[in-house]
Amino acid sequence: MPSSNPRAPALSSLLAALLISASAAQAQVAEPASKVQNSALNAPLFQQLLIGEIELREGDPAAAYQLILDAARRTKDEQLFRRATEIALQARAGDEALVAVRAWRQAAPDSLDALRFQVQLLVQLNRTADVVEPLQALIKATPVDQRSVLMNALPRFLARSSDRTQAAQIIEQVLLPYADLPETRVAARVAIGRGWLGAINGEKALALAKSAHEMDRSAEAPAGLALEMLPGTPAAEEIVKDHLTAKPDSNAVRLIYVRTLLGSQRLVEATAELETLTRNSPTLPQAWLTLGALHVQLREPDAATAALTKYVELIQASDMPATDTAAAAATRDDGDDPPPASKEEALTRGYLLLSQAADQRKDFKDAEAWLAKIDNPKRALEVQARRASLLAREGKVAQARELIRRLPEKTPDDARGKVLAEAQVLRDAKLWRDANDVLAQGNKKFPDDVDLIYEQSMMAEKLNRLADMERLLRRVIELKPDHQHAYNALGYSLAERNVRLPEARTLIKKALELSPGEPSITDSLGWVEYRLGNRDEAVRLLREAYRGQPDAEIAAHLGEVLWVNGQTDEARRIFAEGRKRDANNEVLRETLARLRVGL
Repeated sequence: MPSSNPRAPALSSLLAALLISASAAQAQVAEPASKVQNSALNAPLFQQLLIGEIELREGDPAAAYQLILDAARRTKDEQLFRRATEIALQARAGDEALVAVRAWRQAAPDSLDALRFQVQLLVQLNRTADVVEPLQALIKATPVDQRSVLMNALPRFLARSSDRTQAAQIIEQVLLPYADLPETRVAARVAIGRGWLGAINGEKALALAKSAHEMDRSAEAPAGLALEMLPGTPAAEEIVKDHLTAKPDSNAVRLIYVRTLLGSQRLVEATAELETLTRNSPTLPQAWLTLGALHVQLREPDAATAALTKYVELIQASDMPATDTAAAAATRDDGDDPPPASKEEALTRGYLLLSQAADQRKDFKDAEAWLAKIDNPKRALEVQARRASLLAREGKVAQARELIRRLPEKTPDDARGKVLAEAQVLRDAKLWRDANDVLAQGNKKFPDDVDLIYEQSMMAEKLNRLADMERLLRRVIELKPDHQHAYNALGYSLAERNVRLPEARTLIKKALELSPGEPSITDSLGWVEYRLGNRDEAVRLLREAYRGQPDAEIAAHLGEVLWVNGQTDEARRIFAEGRKRDANNEVLRETLARLRVGL
């Protein structure tokens, strides 16, 4: 065993436990004298343990290990076996730790702790094949009412194995005997399925998820396994939907499902799920905030205002700290939009969205009133960008640009954010050339910034600089090969110009592989199929896109294909819905004018 000098715990912890054990044994004096059981902690044993702990403290874990393990074998004391195992692990001596655990199991065959230690050690030592027997023994020894919990943990634990297929086979081998028992049949099937999912065998995982779900439609575990297969496995989604039908108050599953829908930009479906969630649990602020944000994105300002007002009421009545504290900030996630750490931050999010909803109603005064409620230095750029957007909507573009330019630049991110904010103001005002100039300057200051390059490519398209647009988008793809929007934008541009259509289809399909089910990309694929003359497929794809995100541009595409197919009544309905949602959408207005559609 390698020698090291780990910091050993104080001697008093182990010895005190042994002394307590001795005292407890001696306290049983109420029994007849012939039944008195003396403690195993006699003077020689006490001395041996003391020497072992001193050896450990002096930097000789090998000697300490041998002394403690010898004492454990003679006394069959589980605490001493555990101590010997811990000493070996501290010295990074896995084989010796395994020897101690095996001796522990021989001395205490029914010990759950010994079995757990053995399983953990075998996986850590990458001896996964040897884990079958102790796992079988552990499951058998675990009380029936606790077995499902153990089974649920197995796939995550064995995921540490370097051979995922072998791990899946082991899970299946040890759990198969429990797959038909009433108490464990759902948990066993889900655990086996999750093991095969980890081994990249989605077909087996899906079959097991279906089987478990059919046994108990209200069980959350099969739906949870199905959620792990989304969005790439549409058949798994049926399990989730059926579970939510059988158990409408399954909030945990519904929340994860909403995140999955949002990840695929299926906004309408996500909105419907959130409506149900807020009815089930009307005191969840985050659900109301997300619902309000979705209504804003779908350009439904009245519904957005109602949801966001409820959110603000809940936050104001909450016991969140008024402003950020060090402790609160430390609890934040590392995600793009972590949970708010203070009431101030939470209200800022609500007020910004309420301002957008008012803007959509063209109530600029109300939009400004919501912004005026925000006094949050950390969100100054975002607040001023919204304020600048309102000014630009009123025709005060120069004033809007100056407002953004006056903002301080404390960090490079501030400077970059100002470039994007000013470009957005100019883009909204249809000042394409000015927006392009701002982005070009930004790209000089922040070379190879994917977001800036992508935005400049969009301006190049508006300026009909199509070669520049393609060059910039291919640079985005080079820098970030999984940038689905770059593939989609390039493919859609080709389809819109009716050129290089096979290449356009390939690019868009690549985007859809990166973001399965995203409506804007599905819309592009439908459009290229229309250009290729595949009208039935185009209608199918465009209907799918419109169901997920019924915005004005998708309405224009779907309506046009329906119109050309002779389905004029449905086309008019779709066109009317799109115009109601966004009457100023350029693609919709151009389509209606070109087709001479009267609404």
